[in-house]
Amino acid sequence: MAQQNRAPSDFVPPPAMGPNRQGRMPGIGRVPGVKPKNMKRTLLRLWDYFRTERLWLAAVFALETLRAVTMLLAPYWIGRGIDAVGLIDIDGMRPVLVVTGLLVIAYVVGNVSQTLTSFFMAAVSQRTVKLLRSGLFDHMQRLPVAYFDTHAHGDIMSRVTNDIDNVSSTISTSTSQLMGLLLSLVGSLFMMLRISPLMTLALLIPSGLALLLTRAITKRTRPLFSKQQAALGDMMGQLEESVSGLAVVRAFNREAESVADFDRRNFSYFRASLSAMVWSGLMVPLINVINNLSLTFIAYVGSALALGGAISIGVIASFVTYSRQFIRPLNDVANIYNTLQTAVAGAERVFEMFDEAEETPDEPGAVELDHAAGEVSFRNVVFGYDPASPVIQDVSFDVPAGSSVALVGRTGAGKTTLVNLLARFYELTGGSITIDGVDVRGYTRASLRRAFGIVLQDTVLFEGTVLDNIRYGNPDASEAECVEAAKRAEADPFIRRLPDGYDTMLTESGGNLSAGQRQLLAIARAILADCPILILDEATSSVDTRTEQRIQRAMLELTRGRTTFLIAHRLSTIRDANRILVLDKGRIVEQGAHGQLVAAGGVYAGMWNSQAANTGT
Repeated sequence: MAQQNRAPSDFVPPPAMGPNRQGRMPGIGRVPGVKPKNMKRTLLRLWDYFRTERLWLAAVFALETLRAVTMLLAPYWIGRGIDAVGLIDIDGMRPVLVVTGLLVIAYVVGNVSQTLTSFFMAAVSQRTVKLLRSGLFDHMQRLPVAYFDTHAHGDIMSRVTNDIDNVSSTISTSTSQLMGLLLSLVGSLFMMLRISPLMTLALLIPSGLALLLTRAITKRTRPLFSKQQAALGDMMGQLEESVSGLAVVRAFNREAESVADFDRRNFSYFRASLSAMVWSGLMVPLINVINNLSLTFIAYVGSALALGGAISIGVIASFVTYSRQFIRPLNDVANIYNTLQTAVAGAERVFEMFDEAEETPDEPGAVELDHAAGEVSFRNVVFGYDPASPVIQDVSFDVPAGSSVALVGRTGAGKTTLVNLLARFYELTGGSITIDGVDVRGYTRASLRRAFGIVLQDTVLFEGTVLDNIRYGNPDASEAECVEAAKRAEADPFIRRLPDGYDTMLTESGGNLSAGQRQLLAIARAILADCPILILDEATSSVDTRTEQRIQRAMLELTRGRTTFLIAHRLSTIRDANRILVLDKGRIVEQGAHGQLVAAGGVYAGMWNSQAANTGT
């Protein structure tokens, strides 16, 4: 099933807006419009989130240093122990026992340090990822509606969940490991140089080859892991829409096509993942072969030095142990780097979202819209999602305070776009819109949107009780006020028939209610909000005719004294509006009262007569 996003003309309720905060989360608003394309830059941006954990990271570094020191001392004592075996007849077992005791202490201290490091890093990673996820969700609340119109919702969810989880798992496991591995790498190299520069050279030549091989493979795997994450987001997008639209899929017998589409996307993800895993999987066996060759060189050079009396057998044993400690970090760094590819690919997708430009800030000197009278004026309004192709063209009309205006026209005529512009979900391309004589851009967005009560055709409900959803329109309302709003919306009878009445828990999007019941709750929510301007977008489209008549009576009371914008296809619901605007291709082609327009015999009269004939009225 093809990806379906919200059409640009669909009205969207205002997100929970708050005043701009100082000291925004790290990463938000950095380098707007620039997408991270390399690992170094992405890791630096991730480091911004670690800054709040400096003390804990310092503790982790201290513990890793302690563990690295103990692990570096162990090979030295192992060599001393082997050489001490030849002195047993002279000094007894005391040298061996001393070395054994020191080794036990070193391994205990090292393992305790490693355990504490794991505990600290788990806490650091979870706090950091919580900050990242909260910052991203906070940023989402300020993104323009156009972003959500043009991006698959499943892909957005994948960025907030899967991609951040990849970052989380990498932070918790890889950060401390990298610290320890680098310390071990430097320390082992230092000790080997002290023991034998010649043997060290025999080790470094194949190790350098391993590093070059690692770089070549990771250069190949980086775009593959990015492609893997993109394929995952695409698959998640199709999965999300298929689950949410399951009833439609079944109604049109599209199960087979939906499965085939998912299989195609799943195969794309499988192919991308397989390519990434195959290439990254080549790294470890190839490096192991090179490392085994390096041990062969060490054995040869060490044997020659021992036969010449330059070093003892114990020193060779110590060097071999150090070489393993030097080689192991190279292997582990290669493995961690592979894991890091996935995390960086996910982090890049997250930062791409952070880099999306937020809604334009309130203009300097913007004022609060309090106690609006509701006088609205459109003057030469022009708007286009693409400025080169305007969908609203030179629209002008006035709505006196407390009056109602209905917007009618064919689908795509621009009805919902006009009210989207009124609420500043989109910014004008040209012209102006004023409320009470002030350009809407002169008000703060938060106060502007608080002036609107909204009922949509596609009702949005939230997980919680029925009472919670009604109270969403006014969080400070009492239970009695919520019940009164439900009664005025004709919702009280069906609510009381629910298992727990007003305390009934709603599933996601109110799935345990019918479409008509959800719409009645939305109307009750708008009544409770008691806003000076109402936007009713097909507010009775999902209720039966008898209920619609009752709601119409409630609407008369609701709209009395309020400026009301009515969007409807069923013309019987808007015949009492003070003015009706007929839109066609983004222009007003007719306007007037119902009787005037019918008598004029134009576009509206044709629509009215067509609907009257279909309904037999």
